[in-house]
Amino acid sequence: SNTKYENCLKRGKIREFSRGKALVSKELGLALSDYKTAQESFKKENYKWSTIQTYYSMFHSARALLYSNNLREKSHFCLIEAIRTLYVDKGLLGYWLIEALQKAKRLREEADYYGEFSKENAEDLLDKAKEFLEKTQDILKKK
Repeated sequence: SNTKYENCLKRGKIREFSRGKALVSKELGLALSDYKTAQESFKKENYKWSTIQTYYSMFHSARALLYSNNLREKSHFCLIEAIRTLYVDKGLLGYWLIEALQKAKRLREEADYYGEFSKENAEDLLDKAKEFLEKTQDILKKK
C-alpha cells in the first residue's frame, strides 16, 4: 500500500468530491487544449512555455482520472500519489507515465522559477503527454 497516498488522505490533501464525475469531460477538454497550445509553442521554438503547458496538459489528464473516482486533490504531489495508487498500482496505467508526470512537474518548476528548459525535454514531454491523454481517454471510456 502507498503510505504517501494514505498520508494525503489523512491530511485532507485528497478528499471526496461529489461533483467529480460531472467535471471529467471538462478536465479532458483542458488537457487537450493545453496539449495543443504546447505543440504550437514548441513549433515556435518557445520551449519554456511548451514545457509549462505540457505539464498542465498532464495535470488535467491526471485530474480527470481522479475526478472520475469522485475525489479531488489539494496538492500536485498528492494528485500524483493518488494516480499511482488508483491506476498505476492496479496496472491500469504504465508506471512510465507517472514517472513522466513527476518529471514534467519538476521541469515545469525549473522552467517557471529558474528559466531552465530545453528543446529535448520539451519534445520528450510532448510525446508523453499525448500518450498520457490517450491512455486517460481509454480508461475513462471503460468506466
